[in-house]
Amino acid sequence: MFEGHLGVIAATANVAFLLAFPSLFSIINPIGGALIFSVYTRAFAQRDRQTIAGLVGFYSLAIMFCALWGGAYVLSFFGVSIDALRLAGGTVVALSGWHLLNSGEQHPDQKTSGDAAGDAGDDPKQVAFFPLTLPFTTGPGTIAVAITLGAERPRDSAHALAFFIGVTLAAIANAAIIWIAYRFADRLTAMMGATARQVVVRMSAFLLMCIGVQILVTAVGDLVAEWRG
Repeated sequence: MFEGHLGVIAATANVAFLLAFPSLFSIINPIGGALIFSVYTRAFAQRDRQTIAGLVGFYSLAIMFCALWGGAYVLSFFGVSIDALRLAGGTVVALSGWHLLNSGEQHPDQKTSGDAAGDAGDDPKQVAFFPLTLPFTTGPGTIAVAITLGAERPRDSAHALAFFIGVTLAAIANAAIIWIAYRFADRLTAMMGATARQVVVRMSAFLLMCIGVQILVTAVGDLVAEWRG
């Protein structure tokens, strides 16, 4: 009896992990983000870039945890529906992808990498949270996806616990990938030529825009179905 109960919990956790990991990974896109991270931080020393990469991974994990565990309750407190969140998040993600697609390797919030580093002063940690973590790595799109995942948790306590174990492991795995990808971003860019970097960055930007549009389409479709019902 006890073993069967543990088997159900493990199965629920596995399903939650397989649902959450690709959803978060696709919106975060750490591989494409690593190329832009390398451009953004190239004015810093190697040790500083490694420190920033670790901080970005930690901050990204904290943001995902907050959105997964408490995002739905915050929305409920302010009377914001999941559909409204999807519409707002999808719009922001699509616009971010559009701006990035038309700005090459530069992030739309920066003028040049040198200017960005200069604005940070002597302490590179100032750019770790904003803009490298929020909104660059785990922005509105990631928050919207994480809150949506958290809102879809099972109602009974046993399955809800297993669900949160699964999505928590998915968030940890994505944060680890962010840290590794950003830490070795210089090696990644060194292996690629300028043309390949431009292609990957623009493809990543286009994928980001498509993800934003998909979030919008899903939200609009759910709203239309609800109105018809």
